[in-house]
Amino acid sequence: MKKNLSVLVTVFSLAAAVYAFAQAVTVRTPSPAGAKVYFIEPRDGATVKGPVHVVMGLAGMGVAPAGVNAEGTGHHHVIVDLEKVDLNAVMPMDNNHRHFGRGQTETMLDLPPGKHTLQLVLGDRNHVPHDPPVMSPRITITVQ
Repeated sequence: MKKNLSVLVTVFSLAAAVYAFAQAVTVRTPSPAGAKVYFIEPRDGATVKGPVHVVMGLAGMGVAPAGVNAEGTGHHHVIVDLEKVDLNAVMPMDNNHRHFGRGQTETMLDLPPGKHTLQLVLGDRNHVPHDPPVMSPRITITVQ
């Protein structure tokens, strides 16, 4: 039992070190001039019933799954209820940073009733925002 715990601690320590290293050497991928992401659905100011149907639009670039190294591509991230995104880091995976690394362009979001802000940020193959960032304005919706 003690040996298994030691192995787990070592594995978690190694994973934390790899994540810290990735954060320290983050390089942002260039984005083409004029590229933009936008919400097709929902619209800014909409009142919707949950779960929220989200359709993501992209112009001037293509969608590719995370891990795919193809110039002029990225994948969507929906930022929920955050004022600011760290543009120089790998996007965390949590309730505020929803990842669509398989190349999805629509989803259903489970959000509690109330007002919420949503923003799209395109990430490169490593979940890092492009340079310059390809991000939408924040929209506000109300979930009933």
